[in-house]
Amino acid sequence: MSRINRQVRLAARPVGEPRPTDWEHVEEPAGQPGDGEFLVQVLCLSIDPAMRGWMNAGRSYIRPVELGEVMRAGAVGRVIASRHSGFAVGDHVSGSFGVQEYCVSDGRDVTKVDPAAAPLPTYLGTLGMSGLTAYFGLIDIGRPEPGQTVVVSGAAGAVGSVVGQIAKILGCRVIGIAGGAAKCRMVVDEFGFDAAIDYQNEDIRKALREHAPDGVDVYFDNVGGDVLDAVLLRLARGARIVVCGAISQYNSTKPQGPANYLSLLVNRASMTGLVVFDYAERYAEGIAHMATWRAEGRLKSLEDVVSGSVADFPETLMRLFRGDNHGKLVLKIAD
Repeated sequence: MSRINRQVRLAARPVGEPRPTDWEHVEEPAGQPGDGEFLVQVLCLSIDPAMRGWMNAGRSYIRPVELGEVMRAGAVGRVIASRHSGFAVGDHVSGSFGVQEYCVSDGRDVTKVDPAAAPLPTYLGTLGMSGLTAYFGLIDIGRPEPGQTVVVSGAAGAVGSVVGQIAKILGCRVIGIAGGAAKCRMVVDEFGFDAAIDYQNEDIRKALREHAPDGVDVYFDNVGGDVLDAVLLRLARGARIVVCGAISQYNSTKPQGPANYLSLLVNRASMTGLVVFDYAERYAEGIAHMATWRAEGRLKSLEDVVSGSVADFPETLMRLFRGDNHGKLVLKIAD
């Protein structure tokens, strides 16, 4: 049977926010697997802030998406044809399949997932790269100890919500920073944070003095900018800052660096970048812990699933930068 593969490719490198003209919508025949390969029908796409950085040229932790190339994206799908001994028709799998309806894979960096154990979108969130980012960033870099104060920005997002919950499991006091009253209520009521700060309607510095009177021991930064500068002024001695992302800066043509960085010197603090791919050999460890906590009801997962088609990817991506999503943003393109 002839299948048409609809794709979204990068047509131009964005300046500021991505525009419709930065994308090319392509249709071509779906590939056929050769020896040692299988064909995946993509069901759900992971929508991540990091995608904005992948569109830029220049040196980074991962090569940029080239012009004319299918946009990089994590995804879950179903094997529909196979000439690979390790993957059978009907298997559900997770991998970097791109923004397209079908993908031929040789199995490298592809993981089988069980839709009976968790909904497929959860394997893109809590039991996927978002959860692994939270787990290794907090535990390996943040190194929280029971009773310490952990602050998380982007607290209602895919990574931040998991960071805060793991910190609570480890016995910490947790303060989330999020945008809007609804997200702040969710952070406290649904995810169990001790307090939440609404950066849109509150004075962050004043709120941090109230909620973290003895200072911040661990700060997990997902947004950068003014929020990072405010937290830098409340560091405890020996604080650890985990630099995971800076979504407030991704579309800026004049990115803002931290103005209060000398607080690191004064407080003998550290600020360390996190790239989850560095922990690839330990992914199974992180997934095992989080799956156990999830089964015990101690770790909640929240996926914001948008149903649509591959053509809806550009607009769905922009939801991240408008702050419209709650939890992990996923684009469902097939049942």
